[in-house]
Amino acid sequence: MSLIRRVFAVGLMAILSAGVLAEEGGAALDTMAADHTNKESLQRGATLFTNYCMACHSLEYARYKRVADDLGIPSDIYKENLIFTGAEIGELMKNSMNPEQAANWFGNAPPDLTLESRLRGDDWIYSYLRGFYKDESRPMGINNVVFPNVGMPHVLLQLQGLCAVEPAIGHRESVDPLSGNIKNQDVCTKWASKGSMTAAEYDSAIYDLTNFLSYMGDPIKVERERLGMFVLIFIAIFFIFAYLLNREYWKDVH
Repeated sequence: MSLIRRVFAVGLMAILSAGVLAEEGGAALDTMAADHTNKESLQRGATLFTNYCMACHSLEYARYKRVADDLGIPSDIYKENLIFTGAEIGELMKNSMNPEQAANWFGNAPPDLTLESRLRGDDWIYSYLRGFYKDESRPMGINNVVFPNVGMPHVLLQLQGLCAVEPAIGHRESVDPLSGNIKNQDVCTKWASKGSMTAAEYDSAIYDLTNFLSYMGDPIKVERERLGMFVLIFIAIFFIFAYLLNREYWKDVH
């Protein structure tokens, strides 16, 4: 019993410590629910990633052909519209950026993003891409509430615009009891420059982009969950026969 209590105590301490670290480390995040069955969203996300992210960030653990097939995009259309490096449809999704030059430009070479959602989480990516704001103290004039002092430029600036104050990431909407106004309805309350999208349109675009990166981190999630249901049904049926067989074997044992 002492061993069991000891193991239980260690496990409880680990859970509580993880909770404390989660509260103390990192900024509050907005939430999003990825949907890998929404192929239209994934297609839009793939387009955004290719046009705005892939010049710096690769997806070198995935192949164009697999992505095209999963997203329901014919290979010839994918190659014509979403491959700009001259690569063939069966190749890995690499870019042509030189890592050493990138390190000189940004301080660190931009990371591969194939497994970024597994590392950071979907909520982190969704919040980070909506968390840029103007900060003249930084070399590029921008900062991020989710990743302070980030070296990455705001590549989606022309779409979102640039917030003049820190965006209200991780703050839920609430009603002011005195005025009746809704607080934190918009992520940004004051703009240094406007983008081509409205706030709602940009949030929708970032959802699509995050959804695509979530798919990249776990491309077989839908198939895995579908097969998992069949496995559970098989186990349930097998259990019935195993129970009946066991009872038949032991019915004459006294």
